[in-house]
Amino acid sequence: MRKIGMKRALLGAAIAALAMNASAAHAASATGTAKAKILRQITLTNTSDLQYATIISGATAATVAVSTGGTRTCAAALTCTGTATAANFNVAGTEGAVVVVSGDSSVTLTGSLGGTMASTLTYSAPTVTLSATGGSFQVGGTLSVGANQASGDYTGTFNVTANYQ
Repeated sequence: MRKIGMKRALLGAAIAALAMNASAAHAASATGTAKAKILRQITLTNTSDLQYATIISGATAATVAVSTGGTRTCAAALTCTGTATAANFNVAGTEGAVVVVSGDSSVTLTGSLGGTMASTLTYSAPTVTLSATGGSFQVGGTLSVGANQASGDYTGTFNVTANYQ
C-alpha cells in the first residue's frame, strides 16, 4: 500500500504541476500609458484703457463709439476731442494654445460730479491663438451720452477673462 500511495501522490503532484504550467502558458500581459499635458498659467494684462476722450454734450442724447481698432465715431449732436483708444489686453500662456476671450457686455460709467452713462462693449475676437510672445485682444464700445449730460470725469470698470479652450 505504501508504494501505491506514493505513486498516487507523485501522480497527483505531476498533474498539479502540469495544470499550473498550463495556466501560465495561457496568461497574457499588457502595458498602459499614463499621459498629461501641462499648460502654463495664463496671465492677462490690461495695457490700455477704453478711452472715449473728451465729449461736449448737446441738447439731445447721442452716442460715441470706439471700435476695437480704436477709431472713434462721434454723433452729430456731440463734439468729441482728444485721442480715443480701445482697451487692449495682453495674454500670455503656452505657445500654440487657443484661449477663449469673454467678459462683461456693458459697463456703467459714473461721473465725478454725479450722473452716469452706459456703454455696451465689443470684443475684437472670441479666441486668441498664443504665439511665443503671447497674444492680445481689444475691447471697444458705444457710450450713450444723455442730453445735457452732467459734467465730470466718468469712469467704470469691466471684467474680461481668458481661459484655455
